Amino acid sequence: MQAETLFYVIAALLVVVGLLGTILPAIPGIPLIFGGMLLAAWADGFTHVGGLTLGLLALLTALSFVVDFWATAMGARRVGASRTALVGAVIGTFVGIFFGIPGIFVGPFVGAVAGELWHRRRLGTDDLGAAARVGVGTWLGVVVAIALKLMLAFAMIGTFALSWWTTR
Repeated sequence: MQAETLFYVIAALLVVVGLLGTILPAIPGIPLIFGGMLLAAWADGFTHVGGLTLGLLALLTALSFVVDFWATAMGARRVGASRTALVGAVIGTFVGIFFGIPGIFVGPFVGAVAGELWHRRRLGTDDLGAAARVGVGTWLGVVVAIALKLMLAFAMIGTFALSWWTTR
């Protein structure tokens, strides 16, 4: 196998794993997609995808970090989540990975509820209903973040493909 072909295969694998990573929180999805596209552009000698396109892709990659934190925080803040609930949601997300697809969606909710209950007990209150609202709000924020990151990922793939095929 030629080295160039090997680079393209690795680039394609990075993009596929990156797409999975937009859903799975332990995998840095958008940066992997960008890395795969950068590798493909480099393997081609930047003939089809140049600096302007790569700059736009880098900007979209940076935007994905902002979107991720913003959507999750907004979902949690709208329901008055404590900082402990946010930490619980992050921990629940990572623990949920070990339970497959259901764990990915249930983990942030359970973690946020547990974190909020812990926070409230330290304050001397024990309101399961309020903790459940925090869990739902945090979970919705995570779901919105995933949806927005998927849109960014497909925008990046479309931008790369358009640049690749229009410069031939």
